[in-house]
Amino acid sequence: MSHALTPDRIPVIVGIGEVTDRPKDWTQGLEPLALMAAALAQAEEDAGAGLIARLDSIDIVNQVTWPYAAPAAQLCERLGIAPARAVYGPVGGESPIRYLHEAAGRIARGESTVAAICGAESQSTLGKARKAGIDLPWTPKAEKPARSVRASEFANEMAIRHGVFRPITVYPFYDAATAHHWGQTPDEALAESGGLWSRYSSVAATNPYAWLGRDFTPEAITTPTADNRLIAWPYTKLMVANPTVNQGAALIMTSLGAARAAGIAEDRLIHVWGGAAANEPRDYLARDHFHGSHAQDVVLETALGLANGSGFDALELYSCFPCVPKMARRTLRLGADVMPTVTGGLTFFGAPLNDYMTHAACAMVRRLREGEGVGLLYGQGEFVTKHHALVLGRQPAEADHLTGPYSVQAAADARRGPVPAIVEAAAGKARIETHTVIYDRDGAPTHGVVILRTADGSRTLARVPAADTVGIALLTAPERYAIGLTGEVRQAEDGLLEWRPN
Repeated sequence: MSHALTPDRIPVIVGIGEVTDRPKDWTQGLEPLALMAAALAQAEEDAGAGLIARLDSIDIVNQVTWPYAAPAAQLCERLGIAPARAVYGPVGGESPIRYLHEAAGRIARGESTVAAICGAESQSTLGKARKAGIDLPWTPKAEKPARSVRASEFANEMAIRHGVFRPITVYPFYDAATAHHWGQTPDEALAESGGLWSRYSSVAATNPYAWLGRDFTPEAITTPTADNRLIAWPYTKLMVANPTVNQGAALIMTSLGAARAAGIAEDRLIHVWGGAAANEPRDYLARDHFHGSHAQDVVLETALGLANGSGFDALELYSCFPCVPKMARRTLRLGADVMPTVTGGLTFFGAPLNDYMTHAACAMVRRLREGEGVGLLYGQGEFVTKHHALVLGRQPAEADHLTGPYSVQAAADARRGPVPAIVEAAAGKARIETHTVIYDRDGAPTHGVVILRTADGSRTLARVPAADTVGIALLTAPERYAIGLTGEVRQAEDGLLEWRPN
C-alpha cells in the first residue's frame, strides 16, 4: 500500500452512456459499431465536456454479433479520433471490469489522461434477419473473420462427448455441489435461486435500459412451463442469461485534476479504488472441488478489504446463473435477502454477451451519484473460471491500490487442494460428486450427466440414459441430492461411460 495519489493521478469515471435499441422496424436495428458510437456520445454528453476528441485510450469489449475486419480501427474512424491505444479485447464476462481496472491503473501511473471502455451486441436484430433470410445493410464483415476461441477448444474431451462443455450444462454442476455443501435440499436451493432472481428482476423492472422490464415472482422463475422450459437441471429458461438483445454501453474516465479543469461537477465524479483478479484452471474437470471457487473467494475477500471491511452500499454480483451470486454473497458474508444488483441481471436486464458488466458499471455510477458510498462490481467469465472485482466510491480512496499489480492468483493457488486423476475408462463402483440432467426443447430429458469418483479416487464423467427413469428421478429428486450416492459404472456400446444406481 502506498500513499494516496495526487489529483492528476486519481482516476474518476466522468461519463456513462447506454443504448437499448428496439426499432419498430427491426430491419432498421443498429449494428454494434453504431451502438458503441451512440453510447460513447451519450457518455460524453453525460460528462458535460468534450472528451471523445481527447481520448488517448479506448478498449472495446469482444463482440459476437458481427465479425468486423478491425473493430477498434473502424470505431475510431467513425468517431474521427486516433488514440494512441485502441484495443479490441478477448472473450470474457469479466473483461469490462478488467478494462476499467486497467484504464484506472494507467491514469494512476500517468500513462493515460482520458480513457474509454465500450461494447455492444445486436443479437436480436441479427436473429430476426437470419430467420427472415435477409442481409442486413451493415458495415461489411471481414473477408476472413478472426476465429473466436470456442469452449470446445479448452474443454476436456470427455466433457465434449457427454455434452457438458457449454455454460448452461456446466454451471448446474456447481449449483448442485454448492447447495449440497451448504446443507440444502434441492427444493431449498431452488427457493433461494428463485428469490434471488426475483430481486434481480425487480431492479430490471425499474431500469429504462433493461430488455425484459418486468418483475417476476420466484415461483414464475423456477416453475417449468411451456414458456419457461427446463434447460439443464435445476435451471429453467428464466434462470439463465438472455443474449438475444440489442444493447450498447460506454464509460469515459479521466483524472480528478483533468475533470476539474474541464469543469465537470464534483458530484458527477465516481472514484475507482482498486480491485483484484484470479482464475480457476480452465478445464473445469481439473479443479479440486465444485462446491466453491478459490479464485472467487480470494478476489471478493480482497475487494472487501479495500472497502475497509465495512462492506458495500451497492452491489453487482455477476448473474449468468444463480450459483454465481449465491456463492459470492456467502463469501461476502451477506444475508439471503441481499439486493445483489443495481442493473437487473443477465436474464432480465439482458445479456449482451461479454458486455453486461459495462452496463453494470454505468448503473453503479448512477447509483453512487445518488448518494451511496461504496460499490462493488464483480464479473466472471467462462465456467466459474475468470473472476474480477472492482471497488468504486463517491470519495477518493484512502490509499493507492492502482499503480501496482492486481492479480491475487498466488493466494488462490495456495488454497487449492489436490486434484484427482481424470480417467476416461472406469468400471465398477463409483460415487457421484455432482450432477445434472439436460433437457430438449420440449422439456423432456435427453440424458443425465454425473461427475464421479471411482474406487481409487479418480474422477470421470458418465451418462445416465433418459430411459433409466430411476436414475433420472434420483438426479432430479426435490428432497435430496444424488451427491454421495454409489452406483455401477460401465462402458456403453457407443464408448461412453454410463452410471446406474445400485
